[in-house]
Amino acid sequence: AQGLAHLSRDTGEPYELVNRRSERYLKEMAASHSPYLIDVMAVLTRWLIERAYQGLEYDPDELARVYELGQDTPLVFLPSHKSNFDHLTMHYVLYLEGFPPNHTAGGINMNFFPVGPIIRRAGLFFIRRSFKDNPVYKYTLRSYVTYLLQKRFPMEWFLEGGRSRTGKLRAPRYGMLAYVVDAWRRGASEDVIMVPVSIAYDQIQDIDAYTAEQTGGAKETESFGWLYKNLRALRSRYGRIHLRLGEPLSLAEHLRASKDVDEEIGDDASGHELDVQKLAFTVMARINRATPITPISLVTLALLNVDRGVTVEETTAVLEPFLEYIKARDLPTTETLALDTPERVRVALDALVDNDVVVRATGPTDTVYAIGPAQQLTAAYYRNTIIHFVVNASITELALVRAGEADVTDGAAAFWDEVDHLRDMLKFEF
Repeated sequence: AQGLAHLSRDTGEPYELVNRRSERYLKEMAASHSPYLIDVMAVLTRWLIERAYQGLEYDPDELARVYELGQDTPLVFLPSHKSNFDHLTMHYVLYLEGFPPNHTAGGINMNFFPVGPIIRRAGLFFIRRSFKDNPVYKYTLRSYVTYLLQKRFPMEWFLEGGRSRTGKLRAPRYGMLAYVVDAWRRGASEDVIMVPVSIAYDQIQDIDAYTAEQTGGAKETESFGWLYKNLRALRSRYGRIHLRLGEPLSLAEHLRASKDVDEEIGDDASGHELDVQKLAFTVMARINRATPITPISLVTLALLNVDRGVTVEETTAVLEPFLEYIKARDLPTTETLALDTPERVRVALDALVDNDVVVRATGPTDTVYAIGPAQQLTAAYYRNTIIHFVVNASITELALVRAGEADVTDGAAAFWDEVDHLRDMLKFEF
């Protein structure tokens, strides 16, 4: 009431009007958990996953360790956003392990009948896409986030704001994160544990819509018809889902460390927008580090490196240095990443053929594979899910080329100048 009174004075609106608007906004956004519908959602999710995928991989012990951290501290799960299956997958994994469903922020575009009433009672709370000129809505959302942290309810939202259409992580959105930081600074909790989550797929159903949007098509509006069409199109040919948790992050420790660094270098921006941005990019980097390399992502990376049809044996040879690089750096991989023999490579290629990403042509002596017509964007999407792992090596190689050019007099200086230039150019891209 005190906050609404201040808001009434600031906006010049009568207190009764501000109060009614805030109540209406809270009713519009708030989740309302129902044990029955949580069970129903789990059954529906299991049916959907079994219809579209061959399995779901995650580490129960990894999840249990996170919940030990959350015994006395609110947890905030921040998954990557690649598919409409992301929230369902996170919800289902928590259900299987006996953990409570998260209070998950979702776009109000998903609040259509019959989906909206169901997912609201399974833990989703709805947020409008735009409310920057609505101080009453901002206040209501900020108060709701503060309440969730005070009660230590686990929260979840997609830091990217929407699904990636390219395979790479999108630039983070700061709004919800800023509300959590503000609530912590105002004493809503002693700490908040941020949990980066990577949800990776061998292949996804959404890919045709993504490539259509990248070539100028409009995003299809969510509706019952949209849902029905997508359910009918599900096929059990998309491989497996892989959920991995990144290294958890203590909000209190991170902000204290950031403040110490800022004081040391004389930066007076500590405690403001810069802290939230640093926190967001730290979480995104940990999501990337936890993302497993899949057979499909690696094979598309190899095929996009050649401009002709290749045999299974030739594909295996192209993959060899990448496999050595993965092993040398101990990069995360899925359990199914075994591409060291032609037989195993053929399985991945045939999975891409099944979904028309790759075409297969059989001649009198050899069978060759190539990216299908107009499928370069699709192949690039799967490649881009792991491309961040090779950025540093690529920067190093380009800098070495620059250092060896004829007009360079100081090779070492030219090398580091090029490294700095490329890093600055790409830091928001990866």
